[in-house]
Amino acid sequence: MHEHDPPSALTPSTALPPWWHGSGALERVVADLIAHEFRALRPRTALPAPPWPLDLALCERGLGLDSLDLLAVAGALSELLQLHESGIEDYLLTRRGFGDWLQVARAGLARHDRALTFRTSGSTGLPKPCPHPLVRLEAEAEFWGDLFAGRRRVLAAVPAHHIYGLIFTVLLPRHFGEDAVLDLRGHSPAALRRLLRPGDLVVGHPVWWSAVARGLPEGVPVDVVGVTSTAPCPEATARAVLAAGFARLVQVYGSSETAGIGWREAPEAPSALLPGWRRGTAGLVRGEASIPPPDRLDWEDACRFRVLGRHDGAVQVGGVNVHPERVAAVLREHPQVVEATVRLMRPEEGDRLKAFVVPRQGGTGEEALRAILVAHVEARLPPPERPRAFAFGPALPLSPAGKAADWPAL
Repeated sequence: MHEHDPPSALTPSTALPPWWHGSGALERVVADLIAHEFRALRPRTALPAPPWPLDLALCERGLGLDSLDLLAVAGALSELLQLHESGIEDYLLTRRGFGDWLQVARAGLARHDRALTFRTSGSTGLPKPCPHPLVRLEAEAEFWGDLFAGRRRVLAAVPAHHIYGLIFTVLLPRHFGEDAVLDLRGHSPAALRRLLRPGDLVVGHPVWWSAVARGLPEGVPVDVVGVTSTAPCPEATARAVLAAGFARLVQVYGSSETAGIGWREAPEAPSALLPGWRRGTAGLVRGEASIPPPDRLDWEDACRFRVLGRHDGAVQVGGVNVHPERVAAVLREHPQVVEATVRLMRPEEGDRLKAFVVPRQGGTGEEALRAILVAHVEARLPPPERPRAFAFGPALPLSPAGKAADWPAL
């Protein structure tokens, strides 16, 4: 299939063993979900490096989850795998080892594996569950299997329990005839050169690819292909990755709500709709359902479009959708803060959030308040939502026309 072929029905045509059979796929999904939930509950506590042993205890001397933590993590795993459909989700609360949870997950999936439920990032304060029929996810993976034919391994810098990670690091490798998946999250960009082999598919997100483009020595082996998703990839980053020697860098457009919608290969090209999608009068159409896209789209024809920006004001930090206004609201909750505004840093400043705070008169000095606010957000927000720089002043910055203005990251 070529980049701008018209979309067709997105239905899988090949029969493969269930994704949760085989070597390591379910282990990666469950471990990544537990780790994600653990970091939200215990942001300052270190986790053991993967892969985890089957006898790793989730409570007591293992990860140290208490009964309330365990309930929250078990609920998240049950939701993802839809264990409520099999009626065995309560076993997660009585069997408290990593290997035990894998057994419960396999038993549940053996009874029901027709769908998975992913969650949005929750940057608005209300994470939304997004169920997806497995047949549709498998069909998308088959499309990518055709597009990336000839790959031998998947090298992943994304978690397996997110929809993008599951499609590309769990479902897709089965179409290559192997299930060789290497986790890159513990390796530096410089180490990537040593790990790469001809025929590899490298899966990352734009922030990770930007780091790779800066730190990867020249001389990438021939026939190494990259793929990026979760946010638009800056054109300069894409060109730098290709200049480093990657044969291709495919950019995927989609979301937790929709799965993949479109893709492009050339950095300056528009995206093309994936099979199963078509342009509708009020947005996107899949099957008989009209689905509003998460972004404003500029259509070049019935199948090709460019992304103009999100409807909801979200920005991307480390591959996560973050709402600056939500972060500002958390800052305003502190009694020493009168007003606050939050923005994404300019490219020359970094790739994190920055905050401008109007302190309450008579409070502590700026340096002390900065330390107080750092602790305030660390206790309430995950790392992508925490401002990296704080500036202070008697009023929020405004332009001469009275509109909100930018400020230097301090």
